[in-house]
Amino acid sequence: MKATATVLRTQDLSEGALGVALLHIERGDVASARMQLRQAVAGGVSAGGNASLFHGAPALEFVLGRAGLADRAVRDAVDRVVVARLAAAHRRQASGALPHLAEFDLIRGLTGLGALLLARDGDSPLLKEVLAYLVCLCQPVRMEGRKLPGWWSDRGPADEELIGGHGNNGVAHGIAGPLAVLSFAVRCGVQVPGQHDAIEVCVRWLDRYGCCYWTTRDQLSAPEPPKPQVARPSWCYGELGIARAQQLAGIALGDPTRRLAAENAVVGALTDRARLGRVTDASLCHGWAGLLTIARAVASDSAAPGRYSPLIEELNKSLTIDLDRLSKPGFMEGRAGAQLALDGTNTTGWTRALLIT
Repeated sequence: MKATATVLRTQDLSEGALGVALLHIERGDVASARMQLRQAVAGGVSAGGNASLFHGAPALEFVLGRAGLADRAVRDAVDRVVVARLAAAHRRQASGALPHLAEFDLIRGLTGLGALLLARDGDSPLLKEVLAYLVCLCQPVRMEGRKLPGWWSDRGPADEELIGGHGNNGVAHGIAGPLAVLSFAVRCGVQVPGQHDAIEVCVRWLDRYGCCYWTTRDQLSAPEPPKPQVARPSWCYGELGIARAQQLAGIALGDPTRRLAAENAVVGALTDRARLGRVTDASLCHGWAGLLTIARAVASDSAAPGRYSPLIEELNKSLTIDLDRLSKPGFMEGRAGAQLALDGTNTTGWTRALLIT
């Protein structure tokens, strides 16, 4: 059988040419970055309903922005995307329907667009509108006589139906993503009414339910919180991604106790062989690269960064061993993202796409 080459999804930040360009930009390899960017835009760039931080015009702006090359035309296209997505979200809220994850999550929704607006140089007038939407998302709703969190969804990450619905807890698709954006905005001096209260709502929820990838209707009704299970402590859904969001919340709220609890959670996860045994690849999304990148960020904001040094060293070794086993070339699940983590630099702010810094 004739072998076929892997075809990159060009305008996709996750596994396309845009994601590969990030590595070259971070390394200062302008020629290679230009080649990937030309490939990314060869078939056009979406500014439609599927545009997000990880696809289309917003993804292009993020990558160009890491090189200081995002021009007015690209930003205007992204602004139109944000306006359209906000309008759709407001219509959904007015209808009383529950949101789909794609409305608000990091990968496809307004959390990711908020992260992009925060990454711009200078204030973006639309940023406060996105923050106000996220604050509203954190307010409870009543459905069929029951009180539910505003981010409760009856559809899963792949748009599959979930009987009874769920409250997604991860950074990639759940409430830890909005928590990180709201907290980063406070750190950047950008606030809207209710922002601190919304952060408090998120952290209290994650205190109770963050041990699970998502919360079911039965768990929501139970008198006691769910018991923690041994699970992969990944960036996308796991304990390290949530702990970083909790640390950022502690910084935003001026709460040293919460900061320390989050930092202790990171140490606990990275010294637990049972949980680390669930990590099976080198990727940013759910592998060693993501754990390493989070550990560095947590250490940089900790009052005791030295306690992470041996943990970071071990993660670096694990990533080095497993990197060549990655079959994909891209950013989130491939070699480019893993290599970015292994290089250990963040000169361009590429980790902002993951809400890590």
